[in-house]
Amino acid sequence: MNLEQIKNSLTSEISPILSKNEKTKLSSVLIIIFESSPKILMIKKPITMNYHGGEIAFPGGKISKEDDDLLDTAIRETKEETGITIARKQIIGQLKPVTTLNSGFTILPFICIIDEINELTPNSEVEEFLKIPLVSFLQTLTNDSDPEHNSIHEMYVLTFENNIIWGASARMLKQITDKITNHE
Repeated sequence: MNLEQIKNSLTSEISPILSKNEKTKLSSVLIIIFESSPKILMIKKPITMNYHGGEIAFPGGKISKEDDDLLDTAIRETKEETGITIARKQIIGQLKPVTTLNSGFTILPFICIIDEINELTPNSEVEEFLKIPLVSFLQTLTNDSDPEHNSIHEMYVLTFENNIIWGASARMLKQITDKITNHE
């Protein structure tokens, strides 16, 4: 699958506003797909972080007062965590919101495709950058439902090298897999 096919599969309407509720905190992430042999950028968070320490995730974070909407949040947080400047016009689509089960965040994932990533500049929220070949990575997806967690209907797991991707990030990647598979 080439970059153009992936772009066609993932292009969708962008609606960067979610209704705020008392149960969850609003946040967003940016899923960056890059290079002609498509790769996806993920970050490993330091184990010392209050939320999601040690996990593999997409750049992003919670909405702040200076953000007009969740797309502003994703772009701002990506710049802070990676040094990459993304313009709103580079966003090709978004996925359905995903809620974290432990920390109570509702995350709106946005997607952009860029030609290449040159230099990455981590901030204190990034321990390591992972540039993962997209198609082979998505093929590692497994459904690891845990009968002890009645609230978890879909527990997906992906692996890259010695890293396990699960939780909200894995549910986002499952949406990407479904969109790509249904578009073929």
